[in-house]
Amino acid sequence: MIPLLHDFTGTTVLVFGGGPVGARKARRFAREAEVLVISPAFADRDFGTAELVRAAPTPDEIGGWLERTDPALVVAATDDEAVNDAVATAARDRGILRNRADQAGERDPGSVVVPATVRDDPVVVSVATGGTAPALSKHLRRDLEETLAGAGPMATVCGRLRTELKSRDVDPGRRREIVTDVVNSPDIWTALRTGTSNSCQVIEDVLDAELSAGGDRQ
Repeated sequence: MIPLLHDFTGTTVLVFGGGPVGARKARRFAREAEVLVISPAFADRDFGTAELVRAAPTPDEIGGWLERTDPALVVAATDDEAVNDAVATAARDRGILRNRADQAGERDPGSVVVPATVRDDPVVVSVATGGTAPALSKHLRRDLEETLAGAGPMATVCGRLRTELKSRDVDPGRRREIVTDVVNSPDIWTALRTGTSNSCQVIEDVLDAELSAGGDRQ
């Protein structure tokens, strides 16, 4: 399987199953998509902003739900294998991406795995084991949470700094050097992680240093 990032903004994600797994999937996709959860009962859990529809569709009725909702992705997360089979089949027949929560190992084309994810927006890092070792994914995610602390603000600094340097007609090679030095600076990482400096202050300090160095080089 080849990892991809997919933007679900403005789309519908259809989740079959109101248990703990369905709730977790609903919360994940509700960050971007309109999520609809279909289940005869719902666990006492957080479904995020998902819309909950109390229904118990039979395998023969699954196709109708897909036709009515036109989802970008369908999640099969029920405790009924026949229903999960029907969800996967109906989605495959219609060329819809599908995630089957009760299946590990080999996947057929169009089937997707939802990886363990660490976010420090705009930075996103995901870990997947092909569905074979979820516990390992969770373990690695915990390690990454510490490693990525401050990555979001650092990405913001780099993006804004590149834009500002370009607007000042700084040579492209020099721009790369400056941004690389920022990314490799332990002091800047510490400042961003501890909050002793915010993104705007870091950018201002770097630009002031560059202007001073530029004057010295002349």
